[in-house]
Amino acid sequence: MQTQQTSTKQDILQYLLKGGQGTALELAESLEMSPQAIRRHLKDLEAEGAIQYQSVQAGMGRPQHIYELTSLGRDRFPNRYGDFAISFLDTLAETVGREQVISILRKQWQRKATDYRRLVGSGSLEERVTKLGELRRDEGYMAEWYPVESVDDGTCGDVKGDRFVLMEHNCAISNVAETFPSVCGNELEMFAAVLPDCTIERTHWIIDGEHRCGYLIARKEVRQRIL
Repeated sequence: MQTQQTSTKQDILQYLLKGGQGTALELAESLEMSPQAIRRHLKDLEAEGAIQYQSVQAGMGRPQHIYELTSLGRDRFPNRYGDFAISFLDTLAETVGREQVISILRKQWQRKATDYRRLVGSGSLEERVTKLGELRRDEGYMAEWYPVESVDDGTCGDVKGDRFVLMEHNCAISNVAETFPSVCGNELEMFAAVLPDCTIERTHWIIDGEHRCGYLIARKEVRQRIL
C-alpha cells in the first residue's frame, strides 16, 4: 500500500509526464496542496534524480523554477523497453551468432565514445570529468563525481586535480548487461577513449552484486608516479 508521501510524489511525476513541465504553484493547484508541501516533495524528487528544473525570470520578482522529468523519472513509469532490447538481441544472436552480437555491441560503444569525446571537449581534466558525469546523469545513470584528495607521491609533492571518482548509482542498461556482460567491458573502453590521457579503473560493479558502479580516473603520469 502506498504511503501518502509516495502517492504524492507519483502524482507529481504523472503531472509532469502528461504536461511536459510545471511550476510548484501549478502543481499545488492541480493536486490541491500547499505550495510549501509541494516544494518539499519537489526537493526530494530532485535529490533522487527524477526531476530537474530551469530558472526563468518572470517580471521583477524572483526567478521561477520550471520542473520537468529526467530520463530516470520517466523510468519510474512501466515500460518494456529493456525486455524488448533483450528479446531483440537474443533473436539476433540466434540468427547471426552470439559472438557477432558482441562485436556489434562493441562497435556501438565505439560510436558512442566518438560522440562523448566530441561533447566532452578538450578542457582541463576536471572540466572533462564534469561534462562526462553530466552526460551519464542525463542518460539515467544517476552519476556523481568528485576529486580524490591530494596525493603526496614522496617526490613531486601534492598532485591536485589529477584523480577523480565517477559513481553511477543506477545502470540504465542493466537488463542488457546481465545477458551480455561484455558491454561493461565496452563501457570501460569507452571511458578510456573519451579520456585518453587517463587510466580508468573499475572500483565497484553492479553486476558483481554491489549497489553502484564506480570508476577511478587518474591522469596517466600521476598514476605512474604513484606506482
